[in-house]
Amino acid sequence: MEKKHLIIPIFVPHLGCPNDCIFCNQHNISGQMKQVTKEDVKNTVEYYLKDFENQDAYKEIAFFGGSFTGIDIETQKELLQEAYEYVKAKKIDSIRISTRPDYINKDILKMLKKYKVKTIELGVQSSNNYILRTAGRGHTFEDVKRASKLIRRYRFILGHQMMIGLPESSLNDELKTAKDLAKLKPKIMRIYPVLVIKGTQLEKEYNEGRYRPLNVNQAVEMCKEVYYYLNKKKINVIRIGLQTTDIICDPKNEKSTVVAGPYHEAFRQLVEDEMWYDSILERIKKLNVKVKEIEVIVNPANINNVSGHKKENIRKLKDTYDVDLRIKQDSNMQEGKFNMNVLKVYKDFLD
Repeated sequence: MEKKHLIIPIFVPHLGCPNDCIFCNQHNISGQMKQVTKEDVKNTVEYYLKDFENQDAYKEIAFFGGSFTGIDIETQKELLQEAYEYVKAKKIDSIRISTRPDYINKDILKMLKKYKVKTIELGVQSSNNYILRTAGRGHTFEDVKRASKLIRRYRFILGHQMMIGLPESSLNDELKTAKDLAKLKPKIMRIYPVLVIKGTQLEKEYNEGRYRPLNVNQAVEMCKEVYYYLNKKKINVIRIGLQTTDIICDPKNEKSTVVAGPYHEAFRQLVEDEMWYDSILERIKKLNVKVKEIEVIVNPANINNVSGHKKENIRKLKDTYDVDLRIKQDSNMQEGKFNMNVLKVYKDFLD
């Protein structure tokens, strides 16, 4: 059985980032206003290690936010050295960073190797240069291709982050980005639907009526199609949607920095629930009888996905197709798979 993967997140908001992307306010996204020091790294790691005590898990320090490799080189080394001490002491298994594709070169990669960084995630957002330019990214997709190839050549684990719903981006653009990124062979991906955050250029455009964010249903449908494609290519999607925090939360909350957009506290579950619904419906449609009641047998880990968030899948099957869904758990079933039994068909009622 694969070990649980535990992350110790260290946010480096806006450090080293030369651009103000229209969707970005790193201070608001991370909830952190001050810059990080090596003491912060030590305190954060110690806090999480105490929390992770007695857990047999793979532990990783992750430098998120900003553009890590754009930080002053001495500061990079200082932060990495502090993290590396925990790797040497075998208290931590690895280190990961996230950065911009135009801040990757051979010298940077050699330095990251020295400190035993294992994973590098690139903020890509889109493979469409027009959309990147409109979003104020300050790099092109050529930079992404060059950086991705270098990262793989130096034998790091490559990760990509893409965004759904950037200005002027369509479903075709999102799928094209997924296909373009798959060709670069990332091991992991994150998919972020665009939220309008306070203090960003996007908030201004939203208030002026020049940008209309996706609603939750639209974002779920788009993410679902991208997720289907990445699954087919065996790319591990490790996150869908921003992590909920005290300030990245429901816009109705007065502390929230989210102004508008497809925020949901269980966004990934909504996407996966939809995929389960599609699979069950497809199986039903292949039957040669008019179904009234079905039983779906799944691993206990998948019960919530089958029933849907707040039992939405059960309700939808009933309202749309007049089919009653019963769920049976079986710990011998492989996660992600299901068996289906027809319990009643309409002919039973006629008889």
